[in-house]
Amino acid sequence: MSKSEAQMFSEMLVRRVDQIINSLDGLTPDEINQRPPVPEANSLSVLAVHTMANVEENVFEILGGQPVGRVREQEFLAEGTSAEEIRSQWEALRSRVVEFLEGVTPEMMDREYEHARRGRVLGREVLLVATAHAAEHAGHAELTKDWLLAQRS
Repeated sequence: MSKSEAQMFSEMLVRRVDQIINSLDGLTPDEINQRPPVPEANSLSVLAVHTMANVEENVFEILGGQPVGRVREQEFLAEGTSAEEIRSQWEALRSRVVEFLEGVTPEMMDREYEHARRGRVLGREVLLVATAHAAEHAGHAELTKDWLLAQRS
C-alpha cells in the first residue's frame, strides 16, 4: 500500500527534527547552550526547543484543534541541561506526531485552517511550512555544531 500525503510529510518532518536533535550528540551542556557570535543566532538548545514547539503547534493545535499553550518568545530563552533531556522531549513528541499524522485524511489535507501567523491555510500547507521550518533550522543546527567543534581546537 502506498503512503498517504500526510505520512510523507510526517517522514520528512521527523527526519529534519531528528537531524537537529542528533546535532546535540557529543556536546557538553555549555556547548548546547552557547550562541554563535552572530546577531540573532540561536544555540542548539534553542533551535531544538523552538522547532519542537513549532511542530507541536502546527500538528496538534492547527490541524488537530487541540490548544498547546505555546509561548513562542520563551523558546528563545531555552537552556537545556543535557542532550539526553532534549532528546527525551523529542522522543515523546515524535511518537505523538507520527501517530497523529498517520490518521490525517485527504479531506484534512484539503481543508482550510486558521493559522495565527499565516491566516487561512490548507492542511497540506500547514505541514509544508512546518517541514520547511524544521529543515531551515536543521541547517542552522549543522552550522552551529560545526562552529562549536571548531571552537574546541
